[in-house]
Amino acid sequence: MNNSSVILNKYADSHIAMLGEVGGKWLDRLHQHIAKDLRTKEWSQSEIATLLGSTQSTISRHIQKPTISLSASADEAMVDAWASELSQALVAIGPESEVIRQRLIVEFQFGGNHTLRFDKTLTGLDLDKGQQERALLRRLEWAISRLDVKRIHHVLPAVGLNIASCIKGARNADQVAAFPGRITIVNGKLRHHETPSFGVSNHLAGILIQAHTINEAKTSIVNIKPEIKNDKVDIDELKALCEQLGYAFAQCEKGRIIGSHTKLDVIIDAGGYGWEPSLYILAHNPLELIDRTHLLSAQIGGNLIAN
Repeated sequence: MNNSSVILNKYADSHIAMLGEVGGKWLDRLHQHIAKDLRTKEWSQSEIATLLGSTQSTISRHIQKPTISLSASADEAMVDAWASELSQALVAIGPESEVIRQRLIVEFQFGGNHTLRFDKTLTGLDLDKGQQERALLRRLEWAISRLDVKRIHHVLPAVGLNIASCIKGARNADQVAAFPGRITIVNGKLRHHETPSFGVSNHLAGILIQAHTINEAKTSIVNIKPEIKNDKVDIDELKALCEQLGYAFAQCEKGRIIGSHTKLDVIIDAGGYGWEPSLYILAHNPLELIDRTHLLSAQIGGNLIAN
């Protein structure tokens, strides 16, 4: 088995636009040239697609379309030379070889002699259990840093909110990570007193385990405050909103999901005597959870703010 390494270097003088449209274009041009070169060397479109991590239809379009233009001729010359060099090396290795590691180097050079450089290796291997848990804890911290106070302050429960996430196949609270205590707003900023840990949530973890057992793709959950009208939650209005967004809707009573479901995105607990109403949002991972929280908060925000 051959060890094939892809090295990517980017330079930006004054901004990080290279990660956006420009970066996408020159990567497409690189792939396009490699695809055309390898096709002339009698590689099949399927073999090229496998190597580039693409699809056969995409490779077909790359081969048929005119070469993608870049805004700078020097960049075009650099990408074209690089593509030629890579193609020659790949021909020597052969299409039957398997890529087992990819190395990604991203470097930005700014004015004032400032440089940012990142060197990462992609192995294609799955994390072991311990690595999965550590990665999940990091994602929870990234997720909470993305929550925009201005967009969610009006749906923050009186007792604070929490975010929980589990590894796939979790069946008990010890396999669910969350923030100890509650996340609150202090002086316009989100505050949590400790880093996320496993086994520190009971109620939220219990609902997530139920949801994950029903819909295993959903591994993350957050609780927010639903809109209250005339001292109660308007279930029909919330259900209609979920239908509009394409979200699967369910109800629960004091932490127990009601009914039979195959998919879950939003769960409402209308509350009752001594039990605060809660809206639970589910997602595939903590970062997607934040996007969904912002989206739903905006949809129900107008009425909440008006009240």
